[in-house]
Amino acid sequence: MSQKPQQVNTSDVIKVRYEKLDMLREAGRDPFVITTSDRDTLTETIKNNFEEYENKDVCVAGRLLSKRGKGKVSFMDLYDRTGKIQIFAKFDDLGEEEYGFLKKWDIGDIVEVNGFVFKTQMGEISIHAKAVRLLSKSLKPLPEKYHGLTNTDLRYRQRYVDLIMNPEVKDTFIKRSKIISSIRRYLDSQNFMEVETPMLVANAGGASARPFTTHFNALDEDLKLRISLELYLKRLIVGGLERVYEIGRVFRNEGVDTRHNPEFTLMELYQAYTDYNGMMDLTENLYRHVAQEVLGTTKITYNGVEMDLGKPFERITMLDAVKKYSGVDFNEIKSDEEAKAVAKEKGIEFEDRHKKGDILNLFFEEFAEEHMIQPTFVMDHPVEISPLTKKKPDNPDYVERFEFFMNGWEMANAYSELNDPIDQRERFKAQEALLAQGDEEANTTDEDFLNALEIGMPPTGGIGFGIDRMVMLLTDSSAIRDVLLFPTMKSLPNDK
Repeated sequence: MSQKPQQVNTSDVIKVRYEKLDMLREAGRDPFVITTSDRDTLTETIKNNFEEYENKDVCVAGRLLSKRGKGKVSFMDLYDRTGKIQIFAKFDDLGEEEYGFLKKWDIGDIVEVNGFVFKTQMGEISIHAKAVRLLSKSLKPLPEKYHGLTNTDLRYRQRYVDLIMNPEVKDTFIKRSKIISSIRRYLDSQNFMEVETPMLVANAGGASARPFTTHFNALDEDLKLRISLELYLKRLIVGGLERVYEIGRVFRNEGVDTRHNPEFTLMELYQAYTDYNGMMDLTENLYRHVAQEVLGTTKITYNGVEMDLGKPFERITMLDAVKKYSGVDFNEIKSDEEAKAVAKEKGIEFEDRHKKGDILNLFFEEFAEEHMIQPTFVMDHPVEISPLTKKKPDNPDYVERFEFFMNGWEMANAYSELNDPIDQRERFKAQEALLAQGDEEANTTDEDFLNALEIGMPPTGGIGFGIDRMVMLLTDSSAIRDVLLFPTMKSLPNDK
């Protein structure tokens, strides 16, 4: 009959660790007074270059995550940012006092080991300790080894523990950093200039979203957190910078789900003297570059589905996508009333204020969006849902805009940017009317931006990329919280 594992009283464990700290301090070995380490080598470097390091003295430092052995011989696993290495320690080498202190080390302690590199009889690359030092005492126990940190809510709240216990989580965030660096390298190679624009703004425009509002005491003014990077970057195009981009946080006062977090990372770029076709070419090239550089392949698999970034991306108009997947041809619909009648027939919910273009977009979201699995540009949106975009010269009910889709998700949104200040003012008026009707996501008129357009903006292509969703796809992560180090969480009572 198997015995149940004995329950450990966490408060007793913590008490013992504090007692050990007191003992260390009484012995003049307070680890918290140590200010630096003599570490000169990382574990990955040793393991990847064993022939070079065999029998060589090294100094390593990291977190202790396992201990085994008994009597006068101990084995430990030390983890640094690159991986783990086994530590072999003997009473005969360290002496009674030092070995006695080592035996009192706990899982989670930060330690330093000086010794020589060797390979055990089992073939494991290890370090034979000649001197050891405790650099920082862990006063709370880590989760139990074999079960790890599995509570999802706790993982997100205590990401620091998640990173210690789950190596694949650390790998995701290392890859995220590489993805963003790769994006920067590509854009820099295309002569784009990275800039920074305000996060606190008087007018939060450039997207359809509800902003967060705060109060600036020094000026006694209400300000908003930006929902987009667009309007300031376009001002820089007016100023003659011609190719600009920004990677930064934006804030939208909306719900939380597997693909949405109220603060997230957006990249927007603007290029003078091109249009949305130029943005399509840039998007294809950028995605291929990042996948190849970071993953070593242009074929990625997400949730078991393979997507090929190496093939030319599909291009389809919103009208054709809706016709293909719903059977409704909006070219044949001539009025808002006809569009509403078809929506009722197909069970699509809409609001009284919605026009034909709004309903076309609702049809796309209902019937077509989920089919956009392979890399696809959905082009030529209705003017009603695109207040900052140039109209198509041959069909002014639609605009030169595309959304880039993969896995049924919108990954990017791009325009031939509207540079007509007269038209832009009328679009702002239409947005103000929607705001008056209760649409909290509608834009308000930005007079300074209109002034910039009146100074003169060249023909320009612009695009916004959701960095977090891109990272999700390239790391096969199921939720946006898995690619945000510290996702937004509801406060616990003791957090307030």
